[in-house]
Amino acid sequence: QAVLDVTRRARVPVLPRGGGTSLAGQAVGHAVVLDFSKYMNRLLEVNREAGWARVQPGLVRNELAAALAPSGMIFGPETSTGNRATIGGMIGNNSSGSRSIIFGKTVDNVVSVQGFLPGGELVTLGPLDAEEVAARARRDGREGILYQRIPEIVERNRDEVARRYPKIQRRVGGYNLDAFPQGGPWNLAKLIVGSEGTLATVTEATVRIVPRLPATAVAVLHFDDLIRSLEVTPEILETGPTAVEVVDKIVLEMARQMREYSKQMTFVEGHPESLIAVEYAAETPQGLVSRLDTLEARMRRRGFGGTILRLTEPAAQAKFWQIREAGVGLLLGMKTARKPVAFVEDTAVSPDRVAEYVRRFRAIVERHGTRASFYGHASVGLLHTRPILDLHDAKDVDTMRQIAEEICALVQEFGGAMSGEHGDGLSRSHFNARLFGPQLYQAFREVKAAFDPDWRMNPGKVVDAPPMTESLRYGPAYRAASIPTIQDFSRDGGFVNAVELCSGVGACRKPRGGTMCPSYMVTMEEEHSTRGRANALREAISGRLPADALAGRGLYEVMDLCIGCKACKAECPSNVDMAKLKHEFLARYYAAHGLPLRLLHRLVGIHARRRLPSFSRQRFSHWFRSRPAPAKRAAPAGAAHGRGSDRMPGGGRVGLFVDTFTEYYYPAIGRAAVRLLEAAGCEVELAPARCCGRPMISNGMLRDAQTLARANTQRLDAFAREGLPLVGLEPSCTVTLTDEYPDLAPGAAADRVARQTFMIEEFLVHLHEGGIRLPFGRHERRVLLHGHCHQKAMVGTQPSLAALRWLPGATVQEVDSGCCGMAGSFGYEAEHYDVSLAMGERVLFKAIRELPPDVLIV
Repeated sequence: QAVLDVTRRARVPVLPRGGGTSLAGQAVGHAVVLDFSKYMNRLLEVNREAGWARVQPGLVRNELAAALAPSGMIFGPETSTGNRATIGGMIGNNSSGSRSIIFGKTVDNVVSVQGFLPGGELVTLGPLDAEEVAARARRDGREGILYQRIPEIVERNRDEVARRYPKIQRRVGGYNLDAFPQGGPWNLAKLIVGSEGTLATVTEATVRIVPRLPATAVAVLHFDDLIRSLEVTPEILETGPTAVEVVDKIVLEMARQMREYSKQMTFVEGHPESLIAVEYAAETPQGLVSRLDTLEARMRRRGFGGTILRLTEPAAQAKFWQIREAGVGLLLGMKTARKPVAFVEDTAVSPDRVAEYVRRFRAIVERHGTRASFYGHASVGLLHTRPILDLHDAKDVDTMRQIAEEICALVQEFGGAMSGEHGDGLSRSHFNARLFGPQLYQAFREVKAAFDPDWRMNPGKVVDAPPMTESLRYGPAYRAASIPTIQDFSRDGGFVNAVELCSGVGACRKPRGGTMCPSYMVTMEEEHSTRGRANALREAISGRLPADALAGRGLYEVMDLCIGCKACKAECPSNVDMAKLKHEFLARYYAAHGLPLRLLHRLVGIHARRRLPSFSRQRFSHWFRSRPAPAKRAAPAGAAHGRGSDRMPGGGRVGLFVDTFTEYYYPAIGRAAVRLLEAAGCEVELAPARCCGRPMISNGMLRDAQTLARANTQRLDAFAREGLPLVGLEPSCTVTLTDEYPDLAPGAAADRVARQTFMIEEFLVHLHEGGIRLPFGRHERRVLLHGHCHQKAMVGTQPSLAALRWLPGATVQEVDSGCCGMAGSFGYEAEHYDVSLAMGERVLFKAIRELPPDVLIV
């Protein structure tokens, strides 16, 4: 309320938002932004019997789901961004999701809202009968005006609403004047839903909750043609599914290119042009099988001869949903100037006309010399379609405008909607006058004026919008500085493209699960998310910040809590590599300001409660060279080595890459590794390399790291040229060889070294797959694995889990712990101590405290 008072006196606009994941520009503008996700994110009350929950607007949708899980209830609408989208944002957008054919849209699931009108008046808007509406209309203030004007606007335009609003399940454009049936209850909360923050600021909402779905199963139908896959949708809908989704080849191929997502592609056979995924729910497994049998029989009778995969296990279904939900981020990870652009990505028509509509849509796009990806909710005739354009190019900006005009005409011809769930925003609001006609557009303006007479709430959305080409992030006038770099960014399409890869989908803002983004999970501040940092860098390179920003203190503070975990490189669907970008920034910053004293002396700035490790009495290399010669063991016949080899490594010579920690502090790790490798028949040699340079890289000392990388690459290439494996023990150091060296010392040698380098668990799994079995003794203990951040990002923890499960009698599980908070020297530094502890405390420390004392933690 205080913020609204200040902004009212200053006559400045206000923009309330949640996770900022809206796709049409609703959450951006020249205004004071109220981000509810940090402080107003609580579940206030649940009434299971009455079927409602009272929430604050900043509560993330999936956090609400987790809180409701013990009661067996859910909030029905479920967006693909549900792990970071807030309930308030879903209310503003009128979101729905894949299962809207059974759960409806958010407007169908909101009982009431409480919030502030633009003038600062606190109101509760909920269902009222005619007498209650009349009583409210007699009140003083803006609330009384609302109950006088809104009923009059609705009644005056009722016939026009019936004539002009699309007769389809999905329409979220304009204001919800169709939410007031003749003679039904009046609920002004229905107008707030979908209003995109243009009418009021919601501070609480009471939402409908329903029993969650029983067991589910998914059938994945493989098609060699997109249009044919859509032609079967009406018949599929007759079988009573809970969801029908389509995913095209472009999305699937983008997923194959990313390590984290390619692992999930077990639901795809071959390279289909299109997939249709059909979900069913039933109380019993037999019921699910019956549904799947019915679907398959109908499709075969129809003449469909393609593959139908049945996903009956929850884990298998989760893999499909992970790819489907990552669709937009995967597409925006294209490392080309032309990228899929959201401006006609949310059109909806009747499902029985969607095939012909998409055929015509595709023809329009192709006539303009480009192509588009198609995926989305076939169940309701809503496909997310993104023409591929370069908005830096004035010609492509004009092409975007022309395509939008033609698609708008096509939508009207098919009786559809320009937006089925993503809303109007800056992308589509200017079409509302054309879509709804002058009478209803004037009614929208009257609704806006009744709530917001000064036009201060998120202006430019729904009504009185600027043309779609005026508020572009990138446009013909956008210029990014050419930045000389130390690291090679050619794999990323250049430094500027590496920054611009961030598409704003906000996957880094999830409050739990995975590792990305540790600092955001602790602080809940936008600037500490990968998206926030990428936006700050983009503002700097585009000249929107002062000229010295790329080496300035402000950007340093934005980057400071990035711990270089690389989780964004794996978990961000657009593949943003913020660790690499931070290293480059630090190099520029220290070149301008000099290195801090702590980098010159190891004891400066260490927190008093941290203990540095002690040196070992004997270095590992001294032990290795002075030990008795190992007994020769017969090794399997020679095998090819290296990532991507058809034959896996098996015995023979192995170069052990020894990291500094193993060499000087904990040589027992190295001794154990040698015993393991020799037991597998390997002839172990010390790889001829010095420290990998990881501390230099992490602290922006890239020139020194580059010199070291070149020298080490030259030495290690002698092994790599022979096709011999290089086995590392410490994940960060191993990843330095595989991920950093090709950027610091680009060339064939670095690429060879990267291909030949393995983590020890990874290498042992290759040996195991080649038939080598290690003679482990029985180990009747429970083992808890906490994966290293770099391991999780670049290799994955499956090799570690597999190796630990070879121990007879061991029970092994992994904790979804995110980051432990140490991050090299980060956790030792005094100013980072509290944040470091909070990162570890978030999941890992709690999990450890709950363990019995005999559990082995790895």
